[in-house]
Amino acid sequence: MLNFLPSIDRYIFRLVIVPMLGVFALAASLLTLEKMLRLFDFVAVEGGPVGVVFKMLGALIPEYASLAIPLGLLLGVLLAFRKLATSSELDTMRAVGLSYWRLLRVPYAITAVLIAINIALVFYIQPISRYYYNQMEYDLRSGALGASIKVGEFTTLADRMALRIEASEDGGQRMMGIFARVANDRDQVLSISAREGAFLATTDDPNTIILRLNEGTIVQDTGSDTPRVLSFSRHDLPIDLPAIEEFRARGDGTREYILPELLRVGWSDDPVPDGETDRATVQATFHYRLVEVVMMLLMPLLAVALAIPPKRSTSALGVFVSIVLVVSYHKINQYALSVASLGRIDPVIGLWLPFVIFAALILWMYYRTAHVPGGQALGALETGFAKLSKKVGKLLGRKRGPALVDDGEQDPMGPGQMAPAQ
Repeated sequence: MLNFLPSIDRYIFRLVIVPMLGVFALAASLLTLEKMLRLFDFVAVEGGPVGVVFKMLGALIPEYASLAIPLGLLLGVLLAFRKLATSSELDTMRAVGLSYWRLLRVPYAITAVLIAINIALVFYIQPISRYYYNQMEYDLRSGALGASIKVGEFTTLADRMALRIEASEDGGQRMMGIFARVANDRDQVLSISAREGAFLATTDDPNTIILRLNEGTIVQDTGSDTPRVLSFSRHDLPIDLPAIEEFRARGDGTREYILPELLRVGWSDDPVPDGETDRATVQATFHYRLVEVVMMLLMPLLAVALAIPPKRSTSALGVFVSIVLVVSYHKINQYALSVASLGRIDPVIGLWLPFVIFAALILWMYYRTAHVPGGQALGALETGFAKLSKKVGKLLGRKRGPALVDDGEQDPMGPGQMAPAQ
């Protein structure tokens, strides 16, 4: 598939793509698992079906992908060039006249593709998926997704029926030990007990469901001294679903605006509902999304600057520093977004000034690595880290010391004596 590329480019492509995809999968898995636990707890409390958890996770994938793509790109390029540097292949390539900029041709081609994907994610797909996530959360809270009956508790349905079950099987499809107390249209109270039952949908009226009961008894309070008792083998009890308010339209929050809506609301002359604060929030959101995408252009340069350790060193300090820098920059942008949304600072200053500072730092680090002989961006940090590691190793070795003899035991050979040869 890549035969049209020179062999060196194909080799670098393989070195970059494997760790990059691995980081994508790892980051997405960690973020998804962390959110999955919260969603399972939330759905269990609200009494909704388990399947909605995976639908809500699917709606969050674009948001997680927009975070994982820059980190995967950075670590993919960094690990590829670190392997070239530690195996001395990079020195060979440099000796035959290949510059760093030439070696970055394939990483920047990959970066261009990922930037296009990230633009589609943050400006179009992510806002729409966020809206669907909020809609599913609303439907779950309101009961539109079919809230299940909690075992061992009384549940009120349609304000005229109290239902309690002793056990549930098959994911709530089959219920055992059912007791229901129903008030009919003639102000009579029916006490119903059944061995088992299940909810069934109706085709005639979507606002009504059927509770089918098997092998039970109905006790009808007629107002006289003797209630009316009926036994049944099967009985269908219709239940009216409560009216559920329709979910709001998309665009209630700035996180749900796509790119044309951000430009229209943020820079139009039309008044906004809540004054200038809303306009500032929209503008800050636009700059926040844009600056996060533009920063990806500098990820290959940062990766190369941090990938190459000093000579005769195999330290992986650059991997740690790269993650710290990217996460710190992301958190600074989030803080600037919050402050700019309140109108306390101009979004251009709050979000683009950290970008300029971070970009200048990356360009300086890359220049030292690529154009200064023997200059590594992390040279001072590597030296300090090596000294610190030696001091910590000596300190731990001193604390371990020689083996001590318990106070209650005597050395059988006595001090200063050696065991005889066998």
